[in-house]
Amino acid sequence: MHVVIYGIINSITLSLISLGFALVYSISRVPNFAHGALYVTTGYVVWLLINKITGFPYPLAVILGIFITAMIGALIYRLVLIRIRGMEISEIIATYAIGVAILEGLRWGGLRGMTYTLPVFIPGSKEFFGVTVDYQRIVVVGAGILTLIFLYFFTRYARIGLSLRGIAQDERAAMMLGIDSDFTAIISLAIGSALAGFSALLLLPLGNIIVEAGYSVLIFAIAVCVIGGLGSLLGTVIASFIIGFAQILTDKFISTHYQMVVALLAIILTLIFKPSGILGRQKELEERV
Repeated sequence: MHVVIYGIINSITLSLISLGFALVYSISRVPNFAHGALYVTTGYVVWLLINKITGFPYPLAVILGIFITAMIGALIYRLVLIRIRGMEISEIIATYAIGVAILEGLRWGGLRGMTYTLPVFIPGSKEFFGVTVDYQRIVVVGAGILTLIFLYFFTRYARIGLSLRGIAQDERAAMMLGIDSDFTAIISLAIGSALAGFSALLLLPLGNIIVEAGYSVLIFAIAVCVIGGLGSLLGTVIASFIIGFAQILTDKFISTHYQMVVALLAIILTLIFKPSGILGRQKELEERV
């Protein structure tokens, strides 16, 4: 039962940290390799607000942290990516360089060691079928499910969401109907960055705010999206459960230190046997040779 419960928790955790990356790529076809840096930035901004400003309310710090991260994501597109849109290698290099600059800038600015922590939303724990689970992880599961439901209805019924879907499905046809491709890309980067920040504020209270978390989150997000299929949100969720349970089984029967190896191995095997991923829209290898 421990494997089942923590497998579900780990899978939803992976979904949360990957949805922002998957959403940006599915809409604008921009691989945002600054995703992990935005994750850490949100946590650090919130930590600064509640620790450097006496009496600053935690809920307001959470809202401001997510808003600031969303604005950073929008600025990344407006100032950099708009000039290299469609040049995939340049997009990867640029966003990765921005991400490294942010993370190493935070390290240079003092984000070192294990002293930076965020308070949990609800202290304490509860037992399920003999397995103890702290309330923060229960909050993560609930928030993850609600986020998936929100994205489903947002992309199908909200006007902005429908514009995002239109660009994702057929950019040229959407532009002929008056939808601004660059504005939509800015919105997608902002929402994707906000999702990265939202996941950070749910997950960082379970550990520490460290620079290395940015690199780990990026790798896990890429692994989930590659296996699920770049451009498919449903594939992202399915891949999260595959990797999530694989990591918990590895943790139980081998060692916790091999969880990153599982993610990297999953990427390699997927690229060898099914390059398009589970539900991806990319062409299969045999179709390209």
